[in-house]
Parts: sequence; C-alpha cells; structure tokens
Amino acid sequence: MYEKTNEVLKAIAHPVRIKIIKELYESPTCVCNLNKDIKYSQANLSKHLKILKNANIVECKKEGMYRYYKLTDEKVIEIINLAKEIAYK
Repeated sequence: MYEKTNEVLKAIAHPVRIKIIKELYESPTCVCNLNKDIKYSQANLSKHLKILKNANIVECKKEGMYRYYKLTDEKVIEIINLAKEIAYK
C-alpha cells in the first residue's frame, strides 16, 4: 500500500508535472496543446506524462494521430493544494 502512495507522491513531486496536472484539471487535452501552455519540448512533456500515467494519475485516449490526456481523479489537485498550504505556513 505504501509503495503505491510513494509512487503517486514521487510522480507529482516535480514542477513540470504539477503544471501538467493543473492544465489537465481545467480540461482533458493533447500534448500539442500542453506544449503551447507549458514551454517545454513535446518529448519532455511526453516523458512527464508517462510518469504520471504509470502512477495512475492521468489516462490517455488515442484519437487519430493525437493522444488526449485527462486526470483519473481530480483529488490529486487537492493533494497539491494541501502541500502548497503546508509549504507556506
């Protein structure tokens, strides 16, 4: 049980992945749109999305040539907000 918890916490413990999660909280989107909002290469974003996917934080749906990502559970944003509150006490 703690191994999975550890995996989730490690997956969200990166500034780029937090940005991705916040973008996906607004709405599901493809990597090409994330690339416009988060100024990193598509390869870099794909690497981070893979980590989030392996931790079951995001899921992917392929439509034609595009892969659309969405959060599997919006509670992950609550975890990020809680961590932010603790950090700035």
